[in-house]
Amino acid sequence: MKVAVPTLADPALAAIREKVEAGQRLDFADGLALLRTRDLFTIGELADLVRWRLHGRRAYYVINRHINYTNICVLRCKFCSFYRSPAREGGLAPDAYERSIEQIVTLAAEAYERGATEVHIVGGLHPTLPFSYYLDLCRAIRSRCPTLHIKAFTAIEIVHFTRISRPRRSIAEVLRALREAGLDSLPGGGAEIFDDRVHDEAFRHKVGEQHWFDVHRTAHELGIPTNATMLYGHIESAEDRVRHMLKLREHQDAALARLNACPACCSRDSATAPGANRSPAGDAPAASPACHAAFQCFVPLAFIPDGSAFSHLPGPTGLDDLRTLATARLLLDNIPHLKAFWVMHSPKLAQVALSWGVDDFDGTVVWYDITKREGRGTNHQELTVEQIRRLIREAGYEPVQRDSWYRPI
Repeated sequence: MKVAVPTLADPALAAIREKVEAGQRLDFADGLALLRTRDLFTIGELADLVRWRLHGRRAYYVINRHINYTNICVLRCKFCSFYRSPAREGGLAPDAYERSIEQIVTLAAEAYERGATEVHIVGGLHPTLPFSYYLDLCRAIRSRCPTLHIKAFTAIEIVHFTRISRPRRSIAEVLRALREAGLDSLPGGGAEIFDDRVHDEAFRHKVGEQHWFDVHRTAHELGIPTNATMLYGHIESAEDRVRHMLKLREHQDAALARLNACPACCSRDSATAPGANRSPAGDAPAASPACHAAFQCFVPLAFIPDGSAFSHLPGPTGLDDLRTLATARLLLDNIPHLKAFWVMHSPKLAQVALSWGVDDFDGTVVWYDITKREGRGTNHQELTVEQIRRLIREAGYEPVQRDSWYRPI
């Protein structure tokens, strides 16, 4: 176990240190102090203490493949450089695309044959694709790749599906249909920042906080595990970030209360229970859904301004990234895993972040079309397993390949 260093460059963190060492929950004022301090090493040390309590030297990664089925979207979020508007008088943009089910299944199968255990699928809100497209997509992947975990569709997409289905379906009906077709979990995107001012200025046409939580609450009640995200470094304030994380913590409290009140099918040893210690995947339980689930992982996403309507903004710095990740680990005491998505943070910063509270390095990714920092302007953004394991080992941690429920493989 690491020995805490008593010296504080910022005396305002003294009370927070006492709470963390005693295992007490932090509040809004504590979160704000963490995000505003210049004492980066102390908050890193405190986040690392919590990380070691939860996971020891383990640092997780997954062999996965990201697939975007379309970049055509009816929304025009100012922070987004991914979307292409639907065809109008001038026609579609030259780089607009819409992949067929066969194309997506081929990509998933290629990854599956190379050892991938998870496929991550999201896209724009396409104006004409029917709900049957998404059901057929899940069915086709499940048929071709029987054990591949399908993590797909943000809460924003789920709400979109309720509106385009004929007859119209509720959120629960959409999620049940997708699960029956092969869906395993939701990735958690689309949360952005839970604040009305930011919503109205940055993504006013996108469904907001209430709908996002409605989707995740329903998913958890149906036994579908999810992640949670936060897009930071644009027009939000430090207060907005803290409130966002505390709203997620409140939701997780309720989800865990339901899970813990449930019978053995939803116990902490079940496949969907967040954060439980797992046996190797070879003797893992069947993937049939439990009655309840919760957030598995929190994923802070660093805003990349290039190509967006907010391209004049600088975006977060590396220090801001580390400060935000550490604060998340300290505030979100009931979400077991914290991910540094290396595509948006960079592999080098994600490596350092393992000592600032992060335990999940994400995975091989291969192709990511939403931002292009690591692709140097292309969509090919990939780390090999060997590269990931080397980065983790150099940081002083033990690389652990995981499945989508954080069971070691």
